[in-house]
Amino acid sequence: MTQTGQLRLGVNIDHVATVRNARGGAYPDPIRAAKLAEEAGADGITAHLREDRRHISDADIDGLMENLSVPLNFEMAATDEMQKIALRHKPHAVCIVPEKREEKTTEGGLEVAREENKLAHFIAPLREAGCRVSIFIAADQRQIEAAHRIGAQVIELHTGAYCDFHAEGHFDKRDAELERMREMAAYAHSLGLEVHAGHGLTYDTVQPVAAFPEVMELNIGHFLVGEAIFRGLGPAISEMRRLMDAART
Repeated sequence: MTQTGQLRLGVNIDHVATVRNARGGAYPDPIRAAKLAEEAGADGITAHLREDRRHISDADIDGLMENLSVPLNFEMAATDEMQKIALRHKPHAVCIVPEKREEKTTEGGLEVAREENKLAHFIAPLREAGCRVSIFIAADQRQIEAAHRIGAQVIELHTGAYCDFHAEGHFDKRDAELERMREMAAYAHSLGLEVHAGHGLTYDTVQPVAAFPEVMELNIGHFLVGEAIFRGLGPAISEMRRLMDAART
């Protein structure tokens, strides 16, 4: 049976911190951005504490945990350091993502099938602490099945390839990737996994993904922070919310 209900919007505030860190000061404040996102209709806030702390800092996570009234989705690599931080804070959700120092942003989904035993042991304490565990993966049946076997409650489908094909004008490849995501969203749901999606989504690309009935949450950040330069963060988020709701109905 297909899930129903309003599609949730998680707003990623990482790149507010990127702008702040460019000058090494305290402005703009990611916590303020998170509160504005709440007011504009965000259902949750996503923040990725990277190993190199290139944007979000430990103090940002402290502040988010203290000030948010919506859930925090804590993106993290599968490292001992990040596990300890997550267990100390016990955020609503943790999303395990791949991480490489040399990448500009998360470039692909996590390789779950190859690291199945390690990841199963890694996420067990997080689940026991009450965190909902999500795994960020490509729309690939093998990875979805592995995520299910290790005990993840949620998968987040990587929408980056779909968005890149759209931006580059490769519409046949875009449509093929969209169909693959559609099929894998349905397959993951059939296994009992909650399905989220995100990475690179814009006003131009969000609606086809938002229309998948199995997808319960979209996580969007970089585009909204960029669009906020032109129209303000609240209006940028409100427009994304409008497009998502229109696609759902």
